[in-house]
Amino acid sequence: MRRIIILMILIFSAWLLPAQTDTNITSADIDFKEFESFTDSLLHLWYKQNAPFNKDLEQDFFKNDTSSAPFFSDEVLLTQLNRMNTYIEMTYNNITKQYIDFYARKRRNLVSYMLGNSEYYFPYFEEALDRYGLPLELKYLPVIESALNPRAYSRARAVGLWQFILPTGKLYKLNVTSFIDERMDVIKASDAAARYLRDLFNVFQDWHLAIAAYNCGPGNINRAIKRSGKTTYWGMYNYLPRETRGYVPAFIGAAYAFHYYKELNITPRKTYMPARVDTVYVNKMLHLRQVSERLNIPLELLQLLNPQYKKDIIPAIP
Repeated sequence: MRRIIILMILIFSAWLLPAQTDTNITSADIDFKEFESFTDSLLHLWYKQNAPFNKDLEQDFFKNDTSSAPFFSDEVLLTQLNRMNTYIEMTYNNITKQYIDFYARKRRNLVSYMLGNSEYYFPYFEEALDRYGLPLELKYLPVIESALNPRAYSRARAVGLWQFILPTGKLYKLNVTSFIDERMDVIKASDAAARYLRDLFNVFQDWHLAIAAYNCGPGNINRAIKRSGKTTYWGMYNYLPRETRGYVPAFIGAAYAFHYYKELNITPRKTYMPARVDTVYVNKMLHLRQVSERLNIPLELLQLLNPQYKKDIIPAIP
C-alpha cells in the first residue's frame, strides 16, 4: 500500500417524499440548548484552527446578521420541503421547524462558512454515497456532526467530519495510530461512513431510523422499537435518547438551509480550501514540511488538506 497525500493544483484561488406529521411532540422533548452549545463549540474550534494562517477570515466571523433573513409561513416551509424532491422524507412539524430556524436564521454565519467549505468536501461525500447507492442528501450529516470540520472532536471522543468513535472506526477499517488517524481522512472516513449507513439501512429499512442509529447506535433504536411498539422514528420519538430526538430534525434543518440558501439570502463565504486538488503517493516516512519545501506549497495548506497526519509526519509503509 501507499500513503496518499492531498495537494492543491493550479492556483491558490477561489475558496470558495416529504410529509407533515401529526406526532404530538413538544420542545421539552429535546435538548436544544445542548445542540446550540455543541454547534457553537464547533464554530469556535474551526476559527481557532484556521485563523492563524487564514488572514482572509472576516473580522465579524461570529456576528450573525439576521436583518436579511426572510420569514416564511408554515405553509411556505412545508411547500419548500416538498419541493426539495429528496429520497429521504423531510418531515415538517414544530420540532423540525425549530432546527430550520436555527440554520436559516440563528446561525446564518455558520451556514455561510459551511457553504464555502462544502465546495471542497461535498464532492468527496457524494462520490462515497453514490458508490454504495445511497441517497446523496446524506451528505448533510457531517454538517450537523462536525460543521464540516475534519478536526472536530466531541466529549464522547468522536473524531472527524463523520464523527467516528474509535471502536466503530476500527470496525470499518479506519486506522488509528500514534502518527495517523484516518477518522480525519476525508476520503477514507467518507467511504467508511457510507458503508456504515448502508449497513444501518439494511437493518432498519428506514432512513430516519438509519440516521438516528448513526447517532445513538442500533442497540438504542432496537430498544426504542421494543418499548414503543412502533417502527418509525416519529412513532418511537419519545423513547429515543434525548440527543437523538434532535438529530433527525437537525438533519432536516441543515438540508433545508443548504438547499435554499439563495432564497434565504445566505452568501457562501470564501474559505482557505482550494478550488482544485490532486494526490501524490509516498511509501517512506516524510514530514509535511519536506513536501512543502519540495513542491513549494504552504505547510499550513498541507496540514489543512491532510489532517489525518497527527504529527505532520507521513509514516512509512511497513
